[in-house]
Amino acid sequence: MFENIEWIFFDVGSTLIDEHLAYEHRFEEIAVLSGVSYNDVYQKAMEFYRQNKKGDIETAKLFGVELTAWHNEDELPYGDAAECLKQLSKKYKIGIIANQKLGTKDRLEKYGLLKYIDLVISSAEEGVSKPDRRIFEIALNRGDCLPERAVMVGDRIDNDVIPAKMLGMHTVRIKQGYGKYWNTTNDIETPDCSVESLTELCKIL
Repeated sequence: MFENIEWIFFDVGSTLIDEHLAYEHRFEEIAVLSGVSYNDVYQKAMEFYRQNKKGDIETAKLFGVELTAWHNEDELPYGDAAECLKQLSKKYKIGIIANQKLGTKDRLEKYGLLKYIDLVISSAEEGVSKPDRRIFEIALNRGDCLPERAVMVGDRIDNDVIPAKMLGMHTVRIKQGYGKYWNTTNDIETPDCSVESLTELCKIL
């Protein structure tokens, strides 16, 4: 399936970095601002995720409150992230294509992951966000890589799988975070394969 691959590109949130505490923090803040229980906020958010919608954003709208700021301090790398990147970096060049705030390289350095990564393309620095194909084109151009020689690994069907497939990249959906509840409805949303963890990803690459 993955022959003649030169680059593996990763999303960051819910792919290399565990965001569940940051989402819980946001749900708690929505609950406080709206005067409803955390459980009510969480259940509504889950309903939206299962409808292929952004649960935190839609739940804030539902309860009539402003979406609160994202808490990067709540993020942690997945336990198998460093080992996965270490293994894959021996065979491929490793890149990042992610919608992130300024300072993505610094955060990856703090997590001990940057040493395995050859290229970081972040929306804040580039001025373009996924799913816009231009951010993928930027990464491929800087990596001097043809789309068919690259794999995009991410948790989101809308931001990772669809635009990468449309460019001719290979795609792997990693079912971590709330993106795992997205239901595929057609061929363009269907990745080449799906995995449950970074450890499983290393077994197929």
